[in-house]
Amino acid sequence: MKYTMIQYFEWYYPSDRSLYRKIISESSSLAKTGFNMLWMPPAYKGAAGINDVGYGPYDLYDLGEFKQKGSQSTKYGTKRQYLKAIQSLQNKGIFVLADIVFNHKMGGDTLESAIAQTVDGWNRNKVIEPEHEVETWTGFTYPERKGTYSTFYWNHTHFTGTDYDAKTNMNAILLLQGKHWNEHVSQEEGNYDYLMGCDVDFHNQEVIQELYAWGKWYTQQSQVDGFRLDAIKNIDSSFFPCWLAEMHRYGNHPNFTIGEYWTSNVYELQQYLKDCNFCMRLMDVPLHYHLQQVSMSNGTYDIRKIFHETLSRLDPYHSMQFVDNNDTQIGQALESWILDWFKPQAYATILLYDCQCPCVFYGDYYGIPHDNKAPVPFLREMVWIRANLLSDNIVNLMDDDPQKACWMAYGPHPVIVLYTIADWKEKSFCEPNYANLTLEDALDPTNQVKFDAQGNIKITCPPGKISIYLLDKDALKLHKAIQ
Repeated sequence: MKYTMIQYFEWYYPSDRSLYRKIISESSSLAKTGFNMLWMPPAYKGAAGINDVGYGPYDLYDLGEFKQKGSQSTKYGTKRQYLKAIQSLQNKGIFVLADIVFNHKMGGDTLESAIAQTVDGWNRNKVIEPEHEVETWTGFTYPERKGTYSTFYWNHTHFTGTDYDAKTNMNAILLLQGKHWNEHVSQEEGNYDYLMGCDVDFHNQEVIQELYAWGKWYTQQSQVDGFRLDAIKNIDSSFFPCWLAEMHRYGNHPNFTIGEYWTSNVYELQQYLKDCNFCMRLMDVPLHYHLQQVSMSNGTYDIRKIFHETLSRLDPYHSMQFVDNNDTQIGQALESWILDWFKPQAYATILLYDCQCPCVFYGDYYGIPHDNKAPVPFLREMVWIRANLLSDNIVNLMDDDPQKACWMAYGPHPVIVLYTIADWKEKSFCEPNYANLTLEDALDPTNQVKFDAQGNIKITCPPGKISIYLLDKDALKLHKAIQ
């Protein structure tokens, strides 16, 4: 199956509880455009209440149902609206992915006394202060929920570490007594088990049982089709194969998973896939960085090597391609924004080339008012072309020009892409099966060219731009469809 996904939120989406309502109203349009998969934001109550994007999870059982952290609703809406949005998408043939954040918890209800060591933030294996008494916000008792759905309450024994000692009012990474960092995680910073907040202990059997119990409850409640897993480089790789297999038994039997392992090193991604027994796809972070480098290269990048040492090239079946997302936005911790001039070319690279699972970012599709970013030009057109015209038979038309990308999706509805990262470009080639047919640049209807009687043609592209050539009759269908 050919997937076309949209990540349906961005970091600065307003805290007005409107997102789920927007999904409901937009579901028909999204399906008509050509999306068949949607990644929803984390649905549970975060420590910052309605201002929490979802990555500071407080109560996984509160999907916008209980008045906790200052509101009943989450940033995106109520539980009722959430479930209605999922059903609305599925009724239009769009698979729904739920964002799962297991690595940490934030916003504890009670202080606890504990013993901990302070470790070096740049090398978590190095102790810089021996065991001492601390007070930590590691008690999660959910007094407003009052035991509904679960009576499991978290305490400091369920975490490996945390980052704040209330006794001394100090921020530092604390390794709790009797704990050790999980081994099967990224070796960044010596050991990257700890990321933020109260770090969940994946060696604790009570924790594991609770995450399985919650997963069954959530999968049955939500009826989602799959998952997007956050921060998996910080979670023991042995956890997810069995957890995902168990979740497949419940609800809508979710069997599609995307993992976020943030590294520019493709070989780390390959190793993680082996370690987790290939139970998921991974976001192709190396490709994202390649696209960013192109946008900043002032035309010096060799565009023919854009997929070199990427997961999309080395293991396409287990990769998910993206241009930008909530983490790479301007001002975020992983800021690596792809410059605006190159966004159309970047999206053509993942949507109209040989990629199985590309993801469009909400902020690129609708714009980001917070940063004065307009929607990426021609993005809707490219999604429609992918869904309705693009074949799997990709013919590479690259040549000795490192500033030019060109390929053709061969078939009854040919799609020919030509883009440049520098000056004006042209490409001549011959395809006898298309003799005497007329092509139109879908992005510039005034630009029409024709194959001659032998199938020869020359196509062109303006400086720093992209041209997408379709049969004239297919271009007409496109323009009608996206009006």
